[in-house]
Amino acid sequence: MGLKDGPRSVSGIAQPIKSVAQRFAFLALLLAALALMILGKVDSALMERVRVNVTDTVAPILDVISKPVETVNQLIEEARDLYDLRDVNEQLKIDNSRLLQWQTVARKLEAENKELRNILSFVPDKEARFVTARVIADTGGAFANSIILNAGEQAGARKGEAAITGNGLVGRVAGVGARSSRVLLITDLNSRIPVIVQPGGIRAIMAGNNSEQPRLIHLPPGAIVSHGDRVETSGHGGAFPPGLPVGRVSSVDEPGITVRPFVDRTRLGYVRLLDYGLAGIVETPPVQSGIAAAGKRRPQPGARQ
Repeated sequence: MGLKDGPRSVSGIAQPIKSVAQRFAFLALLLAALALMILGKVDSALMERVRVNVTDTVAPILDVISKPVETVNQLIEEARDLYDLRDVNEQLKIDNSRLLQWQTVARKLEAENKELRNILSFVPDKEARFVTARVIADTGGAFANSIILNAGEQAGARKGEAAITGNGLVGRVAGVGARSSRVLLITDLNSRIPVIVQPGGIRAIMAGNNSEQPRLIHLPPGAIVSHGDRVETSGHGGAFPPGLPVGRVSSVDEPGITVRPFVDRTRLGYVRLLDYGLAGIVETPPVQSGIAAAGKRRPQPGARQ
């Protein structure tokens, strides 16, 4: 009877103690937290030392716990990267197949072009000579749009050369000194450039108006130009070679058609001057004076010497 009553008596004593402990646990923790706050206000140095010691004690445990979490996160990131690489690989395969097709077409066209040139005795264009110069001044204003370069005749700059950057046409050399040259920008009021609008192949003249968007004039009747069409030099007039990028059509409305140039004049640092050997409208044949012309006239038969 005593052995059977022993466990029951122990559990009967422990049950009230457990219920009392659970009932007052929250209150005890609240009092402990309040005591720590008061102690921290009274002695902040002591609490800082306690905080540092607790952090040092818990740091190795946190390090061990964080390693598996970090490993799992790393595995997840690698899985995502592999999935993305798979999609990129598939897209690259498609692009590679397209490029191979275009390569075949380009080689075929190159062979045909070479054969046609041989048949027609085509005279190839001269290789361009170029001079790279730095922009040292911008003389743009309300009545003129031009820049000054630090390259002149001594560096090989010549009047009429095309000034370009990696983005497109800047203008043409309007004046050359010994150590400097002036470039008339395509936005200047005096600029007139024969251009062609692609993809329609429409020829026109791009006229500067001292604004950031020159206009297209002298278009053929019935020409259809759309927003975003590409504008290039046509090569007419012999001032510029054909195919130099100029800009894109920015607006097509009742006042006129405007072009936004590829080159931003406010960001010009270096300019390349191209010499294709095109005299064009820059050079004009010398005009002989009346006295010189009269001196070179042949005497008429029967005239007195």
